[in-house]
Amino acid sequence: MSTTFEKIKEIETEMARTQKNKATAYHLGTLKAKLAKLKRELLTPSKSGGGPGEGFDVAGTGVARVGFIGFPSVGKSTLMSKMTGTFSEVSEIEFTTLTTVPGVLQYKGAKIQILDLPGIIEGAKDGKGRGRQVIAVARTCSLIFIVLDVLKPLTHKAVIERELEGVGIRMNKEPPNIVFRKKDKGGINMTNTVPLTNLDKDVVKSILNEYKIASADIAFRCDATADDLIDVIEGNRVYIPAVYVLNKIDQISIEELDLVYKIPHAVPISAHHEWNFDELLEKMWEYLNLVRIYTKPKGQLPDYTSPVVLKQGHTSIAEFCNSIHKGILREFSHALVWGASAKHNPQKVGKDHILLDEDVVSIVKKK
Repeated sequence: MSTTFEKIKEIETEMARTQKNKATAYHLGTLKAKLAKLKRELLTPSKSGGGPGEGFDVAGTGVARVGFIGFPSVGKSTLMSKMTGTFSEVSEIEFTTLTTVPGVLQYKGAKIQILDLPGIIEGAKDGKGRGRQVIAVARTCSLIFIVLDVLKPLTHKAVIERELEGVGIRMNKEPPNIVFRKKDKGGINMTNTVPLTNLDKDVVKSILNEYKIASADIAFRCDATADDLIDVIEGNRVYIPAVYVLNKIDQISIEELDLVYKIPHAVPISAHHEWNFDELLEKMWEYLNLVRIYTKPKGQLPDYTSPVVLKQGHTSIAEFCNSIHKGILREFSHALVWGASAKHNPQKVGKDHILLDEDVVSIVKKK
């Protein structure tokens, strides 16, 4: 009997052999759905397989988690050591880092957890090496740094992207705007608010058929692909921003550096010489989408040394209060806000007011 891995290879071979045209669209849709199901099976740990592996269960600290992924010996450990002061064994020998080594970086008043993940290798998505454990941790990250050797960035970039895509990590992408609802009866009801150039009803039915879904409402609000629809049905995809960290720029010319800057989401650095760390940290902050809120105790000046750091989209006064202490809202009367979110300084606001970066807040308790 074929193993899951062998079945995946068979389907990938058949897909590569099949010409893409209208006549084969139904068949390819079915194959893509089969492939997605097999990959899920491969990456779901078996009940008897025990835990995720020693060294891979990392407790979360700080307001965000940045994971470093890259081929062995691209300089991840050196970069992490310089950024956080945490010692991750640096070696020219491949596979030195065999467990996730956590470090903490303090930046703009925020505590950010940095994880040096073991060198990812081709085939990680198929469970080779320690790929499965690396990927489990990668899925929990707020941001991924893909560390590449600047002398061979594009080949390594393509391999890592393929590996991460294969395990449901979507980098620098938004979830597809598809509303999908399974029903008990009524057949397939498909609507679209934009023209669909990649999908038709037959292809949609081929995918749903593979998932044994006979009745569903599907509203396409984007020009979706078969892969987008499968992502929505699978429901276990994670959408994570990624920065391509191109290391060892001390080994290339200025002309070559200009080309590197044309790669989207890329920051060229030299970990060894600590070149361009400022730009890397700024890019990290931008992609993490964090908001700093300063507190102002009654009758005192604002405390600009230790902001309350919240994630964009979770910056209401209520969420601000809860992040300090769960009991504050019980005694909450109103808040005074100074800064970009205030119509005038200070503005008296309730617990639903949305705060913006570098606002100053004073909480007023009930009398």
